[in-house]
Amino acid sequence: MRVASAGHAAFAAIMIALGVEGLITGRFTPVWQPVSSGVPARDALVYLCAAISLACGIGLLWERTAALAARVLLTYLVIWLLVFRLSDIVRAPAAFNSWDGCAETAVIVAGAWVLYARFAAGDHGVRIARALYGVALIPFSLAHFLYVTQTAALVPAWLPAHVTLAYATGGTFLAAAVAVLFDVRAQLAAALSALQIGLFTLLVWVPVVAAGSKDTYQWSEFGISSALTAAAWVVADSYRRRDAVDGGSMWLARR
Repeated sequence: MRVASAGHAAFAAIMIALGVEGLITGRFTPVWQPVSSGVPARDALVYLCAAISLACGIGLLWERTAALAARVLLTYLVIWLLVFRLSDIVRAPAAFNSWDGCAETAVIVAGAWVLYARFAAGDHGVRIARALYGVALIPFSLAHFLYVTQTAALVPAWLPAHVTLAYATGGTFLAAAVAVLFDVRAQLAAALSALQIGLFTLLVWVPVVAAGSKDTYQWSEFGISSALTAAAWVVADSYRRRDAVDGGSMWLARR
């Protein structure tokens, strides 16, 4: 097996889980939503997405197939971003949901891009992946300000100051976006933003699904939040790899 980091393992596991879910249910899993009913060969596309998720998730865990799996997954995700997400923005540029959905897919693309750079491109392209991640954090931030009431309602009851927490979360996403894009304390910003996404998954959606919810929307939000957590984790891990490489280079220079 070839597991480069904990984020890599989590990302592969999420892809496998989503692939299995898609094959069993015959429906688009959260990463591949929404797709309108008018899309040609829509039913076949469901199973293609599931097969890509499952095969690439498994492939990412094996040394001989990691590069190919990363390449295929990244290519498919970029096509999906262009065809289904960016086209939504072109059709309805004033609809914030289009920007937010595009940002979600962009984070997952960034995670896949980091893995592609690591296994297939010799770390070339990691900066592009990080920049894409930084840009994607901006709509995440704006969502907390534009929909502060809805966001505050999701905060667990045992936590105080729900509205304040909603604003604070939006502010930290924006600060992380700036830090990542301008490479100022970028490693810390990427790690904290990944932690924030992970905490949202853990504190909001895990209790909901653990309680036995049958609401498809809630399960979908749990799925996309889990995928975002794993992808953000991969991006955050890419900074630790850079530090390790730079540290090794300095040690060799001193020798």
